[in-house]
Amino acid sequence: MLKNDSKCTLRRDAVIVGAGPIGIETAVAFQAAMIDFQIVEAGSIGHTVSWWAPQTRWFSSNDRISIAGVPLCTIDQAKASREEYLNYLRSVVDQFGVAISTFTRVSTIKPSPDGNEWMVGLVSGHAEAGGPVQQYILTPHVILATGGTDHPNLLGVPGEDLPLVDGYLRETHRYHGRRVLIVGGRNSAVEAAIRLHRAGAKVTLSYHRESFPSDSIKYWLRPEIDGLIRSGAVEAIFDSKVVEIMPGQVKLCQVAPGQPDRMIDVVVDDVLTLIGYRQDKTLFNQLGIPLDSDAGRPVFNPETMETPVAGIYVAGTAVGGTQSSKYQIFLENCHDHPAKIARHIASQEHGVSNGSASSQAEKSEAAASLACQIEISPES
Repeated sequence: MLKNDSKCTLRRDAVIVGAGPIGIETAVAFQAAMIDFQIVEAGSIGHTVSWWAPQTRWFSSNDRISIAGVPLCTIDQAKASREEYLNYLRSVVDQFGVAISTFTRVSTIKPSPDGNEWMVGLVSGHAEAGGPVQQYILTPHVILATGGTDHPNLLGVPGEDLPLVDGYLRETHRYHGRRVLIVGGRNSAVEAAIRLHRAGAKVTLSYHRESFPSDSIKYWLRPEIDGLIRSGAVEAIFDSKVVEIMPGQVKLCQVAPGQPDRMIDVVVDDVLTLIGYRQDKTLFNQLGIPLDSDAGRPVFNPETMETPVAGIYVAGTAVGGTQSSKYQIFLENCHDHPAKIARHIASQEHGVSNGSASSQAEKSEAAASLACQIEISPES
């Protein structure tokens, strides 16, 4: 946290923006390379994971989402839950003594007066948006490990801003006895439908295709959601799109192949729009980082992770931009980013490579082995 009256300028070799798994793993790599750094996070440690609904489990196996060489072990060897993973991240931070400025937002990154470094402007996470900078950090290197799921996607229909509409599944207990319309048909929506049914909600699913995608629903969810729909416990309205949201009611338009359009009114207490998330590109745009493709992926050197803007790096799922349902960039295939960045910065700051040749060979071999496993048996 920042003091409200603080505006002094600190000096660091690097600033890491984002304290998710890859941000933390980058911090540990910087420690090993003796790079003096500051890591800042707009929310809590692992903020994206923290807004998952309680007891949500990872799709990936524990060995693929562990970081910094620290094993992730669960009591029953199952895939880690939200709570287990957040506890794991805290333990890694404590084990390596990583000091993180949580609830601290980066409001601006601008060139220093001499043009040789960057001035990273920080404000308290509880301050009003657009408020004055409370502190600056002067650094030659900034690492954007900001992820790619900052804001829920929008439907673009009237009434989407009503209080009954939410882009996140909350604690399931709150939905007991309520009529919930879930918009979406992939893992988030399917898992929410199952969990809310178990919690005592009356669930209706609206999905714009004629059926769920056959190749991307988690294997342990598909049989259960199919059974709930067949039994009538969960109502699924396929080939439907939301037309308008009103207090207590949602208008759907069902467009089935070979059939006339059919308007359907669904009585609701809550609407969950679980249709994916988009990346906040504010810092990318502010820095003038070139963005490639419709997803807005930042352009970067895959050997160093540095963007065309000198001294600005990207790491983790931030490199994927706003990903569609066909995700390609996951935590599990980003573990090589921290080492690449640390090596590049260490060579500039100290004139040496990060670690001995044998140590680097071992790390490269381990990374190649994991990459091979992922390619042979992708889980995410």
